Amino acid sequence: MKTYAWLFLGAAGIFASAQSHAYDCTSVPQYVNGSTYATNAIVKNGGNAYRCDVGGWCSIGGPYEPGVGWAAANAWTGLGACTTTTSSTSSKASSVSSVSTSKSSTATSSSKSSVASSVVSSVASSVNSSTMNCPSLSEWSATATYTKDMQVVYKGIKYQAKWWTQNEDPSTHSGASDVWINLGPCAGSSASSASSKSSTSSVSSTSTSSSSVSSVAGGRRYVAYAGTWLTSIYDLKTANIPNYITNLHLAFVRPDTIYQKGSYAFDQSVAGFEFAEGASTNNGQRVFSAQQAQDLRNIITALRNRGTQVWISVGGWSYSQGDQWSRFNAPRVVALAQDLGASGVDIDWESSSSACNKLDDANFSCSKDAEIESIITSLYNEIQARNAGLGISIAGWSTGAYYVKGTAFEEGKVQWGSPFGGTLYNLVKRHGSKLTYINLMSYDAGDYYDPREGYLSYRAIYNGPINMGMEIAPEGAGGSVLKINAPAGTVYDADILTGQNNMANQYYNVETYVKYIKNKGRANDGFMLWQLWKQRVNAVAPAGAATENSAGQYVCANLPLAGDCNQTIPTLPVAQ
Repeated sequence: MKTYAWLFLGAAGIFASAQSHAYDCTSVPQYVNGSTYATNAIVKNGGNAYRCDVGGWCSIGGPYEPGVGWAAANAWTGLGACTTTTSSTSSKASSVSSVSTSKSSTATSSSKSSVASSVVSSVASSVNSSTMNCPSLSEWSATATYTKDMQVVYKGIKYQAKWWTQNEDPSTHSGASDVWINLGPCAGSSASSASSKSSTSSVSSTSTSSSSVSSVAGGRRYVAYAGTWLTSIYDLKTANIPNYITNLHLAFVRPDTIYQKGSYAFDQSVAGFEFAEGASTNNGQRVFSAQQAQDLRNIITALRNRGTQVWISVGGWSYSQGDQWSRFNAPRVVALAQDLGASGVDIDWESSSSACNKLDDANFSCSKDAEIESIITSLYNEIQARNAGLGISIAGWSTGAYYVKGTAFEEGKVQWGSPFGGTLYNLVKRHGSKLTYINLMSYDAGDYYDPREGYLSYRAIYNGPINMGMEIAPEGAGGSVLKINAPAGTVYDADILTGQNNMANQYYNVETYVKYIKNKGRANDGFMLWQLWKQRVNAVAPAGAATENSAGQYVCANLPLAGDCNQTIPTLPVAQ
């Protein structure tokens, strides 16, 4: 993102959502609902100026109308309140850009002194007005959980959470697309003293800080699901898990688990895990020994200390086809996560009987909206009540945000005929603030499904991180084969939202995904792998297909991720 944008959106709360800065709208056209707008087009609407960030969405209108529609923030960037003054006003933007990119020129150039002085004075005034005493606010803690609009103090700076967060340092996660809003320094703090230095220096250092935030690699996740069938708990030791994997999801927990806190009964009949140590077999139910239960907890602790969070994943296809979800028990799920030392709970709700009406946004509904919304709400409330410090993620159906009339994702404009189209739309739209991230299951959908469009459909209704999913072939449905490299001549962002149901297999490769997320996604978007042991417990990938190692290493090296991209998942024997 340009320094200009960082100065307005991310810099110490100087230009907050109130849009106190001005934009010369003398020659800016009025926005017209439904007209075609290209990326970077500038319009005015409701007394404010906006820049189009995603041409396909900007041209839709309705929910994407700048400053009005509920999804507008995903398509447009606010540039400030309109003013019709002449050159002195219109030169503010260029002056601010000059201020943010050159410390010395702003301070010394007499030819720009009147305009620069006005801008810098405005900035200094904003900083001073945001300087505040913070006696009632707690110091940020890496182990505490924070929900939307909660405020903290960290290193003398006041921050406000945009959505649920844990262990995300406010000083490095307060950019425009990050979880924290920088509200400015508290009075009397060293940060406050620093802000009282020359206004030009303050503006320059602020823009530099914001720029460094945008390049922090730590915001990217690489989530790997680890199936527990035909595996041992000892397969999870750190030597077997590449350190670029940031989150490991243990699959799967029964939605109706009868787990009791302190029991450490991690076997299949109670928890749902199918580890060899506690699997249900033809010879009866195996039960974790006390030592095995302790060993699993120690392994999870070692991974966490190494930098890899372990989450429990609830549901999956097999546990979703009966009525288990109707008996979902949030207290027992949270108790299981706490006893394991897990960092979060992933909900993999794969109900195959939720049908959606495919109407417009105001009237859109699915037959099982109430069930999935109750699951997430009860889990969220239980975590908050216990102060458990657990995150929540969901496995997002490939087409789960499709088929809403009046959007770019109407059936036929994107892949048609999916029985799961729209099944998560209302959940994400209404409860997205409860989610730490979404793992997009961008696979098992055939040659006409375009994962980039799947990503955009969720991005239109969700502001948090989205992890683009990769499944190692053979896939469970659809017959697509994920490869590493794109065919020669492939343009990573071509043929998106054309309004036609096009074949998309040219773009079904890791190279295209990485380029798209890196260039068109957000700084905290990442990737997800299904699954860590895919070839080991299912079938060998066909010739030329991506593997668990080649896919992860490509993402690590090219997105990039923190960690050693040369580390590999070893070939281990099947555990019986």
